[in-house]
Amino acid sequence: MATESGSVPHELDPDAFRELGYRTIDVIADYYDSLDDRPVYVQAAPEDVVAAFDEPLPESGVDPDRILDAIETDVIPYATHNPSPRFFGFVMGGGQPIATLADAVAAAVNMNVGGWHPAPSGTEVERTVVEWLADAIGYPTDAMGFLTSGGTMANVVAVLTAFRDHTNHETRQMGLQGEDRPTYTLYVADHECHSSIYRAADMLNLGRDAVRLVPSNDDFTMNVDALEARLDADEADGDEPFCVVGQAGSINVSAIDPLEDIAAVCEARDVWFHVDGACGAVGAMLPELADRYAGLDRADSVTLDPHKWLNVPYECGAVLVDDQDALAETFAMHAAYLRGSVAETPAEFDYYEFGPQMSRGFRALKVWATFKHLGVDGYRAHLRGGIARAEHLHERVRDHDDFETVQEPNLFIYSFRYAPADVQAAFEAGRGDETHPGEPMDRVHEYVDRLNQALVDEVVDSGLAFLTTTLVHDRRTLRMSICNHRTTDDDIDAVFDALADTGARLDADWRPEASLPL
Repeated sequence: MATESGSVPHELDPDAFRELGYRTIDVIADYYDSLDDRPVYVQAAPEDVVAAFDEPLPESGVDPDRILDAIETDVIPYATHNPSPRFFGFVMGGGQPIATLADAVAAAVNMNVGGWHPAPSGTEVERTVVEWLADAIGYPTDAMGFLTSGGTMANVVAVLTAFRDHTNHETRQMGLQGEDRPTYTLYVADHECHSSIYRAADMLNLGRDAVRLVPSNDDFTMNVDALEARLDADEADGDEPFCVVGQAGSINVSAIDPLEDIAAVCEARDVWFHVDGACGAVGAMLPELADRYAGLDRADSVTLDPHKWLNVPYECGAVLVDDQDALAETFAMHAAYLRGSVAETPAEFDYYEFGPQMSRGFRALKVWATFKHLGVDGYRAHLRGGIARAEHLHERVRDHDDFETVQEPNLFIYSFRYAPADVQAAFEAGRGDETHPGEPMDRVHEYVDRLNQALVDEVVDSGLAFLTTTLVHDRRTLRMSICNHRTTDDDIDAVFDALADTGARLDADWRPEASLPL
């Protein structure tokens, strides 16, 4: 309610808002400008971070300048700096400044992009972005799709759509409550299955046992012959396969499954083919990689995450479905109050009819603005840069006596292992004997696993960089996700050298007590 003067209580007047806005832009610009100099990981004890925000609910308001003060003194310093060129953890893009501005405008207009009428331009921008994403990766541009919070929810949407399509949508009303239902199963490569596939099976109440793992080839890609054998065996046991998940850029080694061959198997068996491309589907934008992505256009659904390799700020995933009717049948709903205030128009298109959310933020504006700012050519340069950085890291690993390769470089995620040269020689001597290494060599593997985790912990705690470990063939392995467009070869070299120096020092300190059988 306005006061007698016409102002709204507690709302900033335009001049005060402008002043705060100019200051905020200065804070953001200074932040971007200082990324090279900031410790990537917070240099404070966890209890100090907790204490900085341990305050009671405010009873009365404070001057907005003090709020910005707190952002500058507490929020930013106590952040992990994902936009840093030396942030290599998880799969997180660094964020484009133009998208930051677009996100601010999206927050200001505050449209709910669940329905067309509360968000006319928001809906149309998202429809355009979905078409652009499909076009960029060579997927049918008449596909239906929308933006999600990330890859997990995108995969949930795709798996649910696959399941409902398989069951002719009869489960919409009664769920899984019917009698004598079979076990519905879905399939993914055994080594590189992303956790979101299990989460999808769990959330849809299919059970995590519904996820069937298919043996991988030596290059971590799905073995298609093994897939067919597993499908035959499960069908013979009375199970009902409904979906095969191929990966376009797996989470540990950026593997791209043989999509063309998987598509052929799925078409022959009338099984839904879903491509989990959250990490790497956008690599299909590169003409030189066309052969590796062959078959992507034959998928029934594809997921990809603009907040990963497209470097759009969080949060932003996407799902594309070739059959719009299948998506509509999965999610369509009717509520009188949604139709009761504004007459329908020919242009009306309500996203709540095609996905799980009624209330949806205006995620598309930051993607739209970034595509317009960079263009496909600009994005291709960024993608090629990430691949080049991974190949440079591979060269450093291959040329250093105390590191071992565990993969050939694929896209931008690269895993490798610190292993002193004499340890590698011991491993090599034991290869070829299926009973080896035996208990003594198991101790060596455990030692190297512990060494890899410790050297990553030290480098991260130092603030130089953020990276993680993972498991490859059940061994603790270093993993670097190089999808930030700001990263240079110099950043790779600085982190690699730190890993090498830390590993050598820890090995020298620990080896005398380890009693390794070398």
